[in-house]
Amino acid sequence: MTPILISACLLGHAVRYDHSHKQIHHPLIAQWHKEGRLIPICPEVSAGLPTPRPPAEIQPGYTGTDVLKQVALVQDTQLRDLSTAFIQGAELALKLALQHHTHIAILKENSPSCGSQTIYDGHFSGQKVSGMGVTAALLRQHQIHVFNEFQIDEVATLL
Repeated sequence: MTPILISACLLGHAVRYDHSHKQIHHPLIAQWHKEGRLIPICPEVSAGLPTPRPPAEIQPGYTGTDVLKQVALVQDTQLRDLSTAFIQGAELALKLALQHHTHIAILKENSPSCGSQTIYDGHFSGQKVSGMGVTAALLRQHQIHVFNEFQIDEVATLL
């Protein structure tokens, strides 16, 4: 049985910046949870960031890959540099995936950590751009298939 790394907020854990969750109700998620396949993680909370906390975004024009290369920052609305925590969280997620020998992750879209296709534009404007968050980028660099909450059926096909 293949384990699946999953954003804790998608399972109803109140770990998002505003101390909320984004629980998804999908029959396959319920089945995988019952089977014990799901390995929840919030990279940001794992790295020690509190909830609630100000929202954070990757600097405009950059992605999580750039943060990992240390050529861009993750900043909150007060322009505090949170890059170290985001990188540490990504490394903890990778470590957990490797410990469980998984090659699949379902992560929260749009997040500066977990976005796999889109992230916010870095202006705190609510606009989204193509790109990956820090954790999604690191996992992909290590050949872990990263999906978002809208791709559950694709995960099932891969399993």
